[in-house]
Amino acid sequence: MRVGFIGLGSQGAPMARRIVGAGFETTLWARRPATLAPFDGTPARAADSPAGLAAASDLVCLCVVDDRDVEQVADEVLTGLRPGGILAVHSTVHPDTCRRLAERAAVRGVAVLDAPVSGGGRAAEQGTLLVMVGGDQEAYEMCRPVFASYGDPVAHLGPLGSGQVAKLLNNLLFTAQLGLAADTLALGGRLGLDQDGLGRILPRGSSASFALERVADAGGTLDRIGAHAGRLLAKDVRLLTEVAGEGGRGPARDAAGAALRAMGL
Repeated sequence: MRVGFIGLGSQGAPMARRIVGAGFETTLWARRPATLAPFDGTPARAADSPAGLAAASDLVCLCVVDDRDVEQVADEVLTGLRPGGILAVHSTVHPDTCRRLAERAAVRGVAVLDAPVSGGGRAAEQGTLLVMVGGDQEAYEMCRPVFASYGDPVAHLGPLGSGQVAKLLNNLLFTAQLGLAADTLALGGRLGLDQDGLGRILPRGSSASFALERVADAGGTLDRIGAHAGRLLAKDVRLLTEVAGEGGRGPARDAAGAALRAMGL
């Protein structure tokens, strides 16, 4: 399978490197030529446009920032993908964005998969991203070897949009856990415990979580995390609220909302 990749940021670039390293014929495109410089000397080729990249690809992976970017770049990609091609959206966006893309793609005989990822740049480098996929089962099976070059586990969760819902749930729970972790460490401090010591031992006990580790590493508060990732987490909690409606009410959403308020969002 020939693979095109667009979105060479802190997570997308190591994903693309894993694809190249796995031996897939790979074409890249970026708005800024400097973004392609780290791939000099690799088998990857550069295209002069998203349409040109698509014309050289059977599968095009998008790892851009938001819904607007996804739709803009995808429209250009669809002018170049041949019938039978597949477009995989690795960005975290509204499920309806992927469904609208699928309608436009179907006219051209192209399939769309939503395949958001979780784990960050380090997991991408190690090939251990969580890849959550929604869409046609046959298209998923065709793409799975590519996804497996940077993902473990890779899971097909249902029809188109399912991957996005899973990612939004993941980020809702993570946000809630961040707030609970910070509140617990602060409570320990008010009770006279050394917060640094508490932050070292709790991640080794039954309360362990990735969120607790991140808060402890950040000094027990949400200030650093909020400055780095708060706006993206707020976007995803808002998207899930839109998707779930009244059915999304409950302790997890309440805790996530409290965490975002603590970040000043």
